[in-house]
Formats: sequence, structure tokens, C-alpha cells
Amino acid sequence: MDFLYVKALHIIFVVTWFAGLFYIGRLFIYHVEAEKKDEPAKAILQTQYKLMTKRLWYIITWPSLILASFFAFWMLYKNPAYIEMPWMHVKLAFVLALYFYHGFCHKIYKELQADDINYSPTKLRIFNEAPTVILFAVVFLVVLKSAINWIWGVVGIVLFGVLLMIAIRFYKKVRAKKSWDKFEKELIEKDEELEP
Repeated sequence: MDFLYVKALHIIFVVTWFAGLFYIGRLFIYHVEAEKKDEPAKAILQTQYKLMTKRLWYIITWPSLILASFFAFWMLYKNPAYIEMPWMHVKLAFVLALYFYHGFCHKIYKELQADDINYSPTKLRIFNEAPTVILFAVVFLVVLKSAINWIWGVVGIVLFGVLLMIAIRFYKKVRAKKSWDKFEKELIEKDEELEP
């Protein structure tokens, strides 16, 4: 098979792998947030999230990881000069980090399937940003073909991540305040209904 076909297939499965990793993180958050719901909503939501994560994990994310890796090794076999390039060494380090991230997602997946909730939604939101940083770093490395210039892209995404975390905390406070305001309003309305 021509090198460019192998490269195209590698890129396609990298995209689907990242799509799976991004979405599985969201499903983890929703699953954990459902823990605070009252029954029967809690059971219904968590059952649905278990099914959705199982399908996503085993039908999209794992096969994409395997196929992206297969075509990556095939590319390196067809063009071994890549291995000698310094930017490729850095890229492979990020890919290794992504494998570890994937493995940790698998651990969280198994825990949630067993109704073992060990993480808060906020921690999962922060954890869910790791593949974004890796994606930015790898894209800058591949496009710039420089073992150093990718740093500016990563610095930019880290700064973006910090701003995102600030926004998440602000949103959390606003949501909590709205929830409290709604609760107070309901209490006042109930109190008014009880008055003669």
C-alpha cells in the first residue's frame, strides 16, 4: 500500500480515537453528576451512561487506538527515517502519555461500570483537558517538524486551559447560586401558600 494511504488511515483513526477520548470524558462527568440525582432518575441516567460508555469505549475508542497505532507502526516501517528525527522522539513521548491517559480512562470506565465513584465532576473536567493539550502538542510537532517550536503551541493551550479552569469555577459558582436562589424562591412560594 502506498505510504500516503497508510498516512491517511493513520490520521483518520487518530481523529476517531481523540473523538472517543473527548466524549468518554464527558460521559464520565455526566455519570458522576447523576449520582446526586434522586431515584429513579439516578438509576435511569447511570444505567444509560453505562451503556453509552460501553459502546463508545469498545466500538469506537479501543478499535481506533489499535488501528491508529497499527498504521503508525506501518508508516514508521515504510519510512524509518522518521525515527531519526528529534521532533518524532518528542511526538512519541506525547503518544506514550496518551496511551497512559487511555489506560487511566479504562480504569475510570471499569470503576463506573461497577458503581464505584471515586472522582468529583470538577476533577474529571480537569482530567478531560489532558488529551487537548496532547493534541495541540502533537499537531504543532507534526506540522512544524521542530522539537522546540511546539512549546509555543503548548504554552498557548496551557494558558487557554488555565482560563478554561477559571471559567469552569466561575460557572460552578453561578450554577450553585442559581440553584440556591431557585430553592429560596420555592420556599417562599410554599410559605405563601401556607399562609391564611
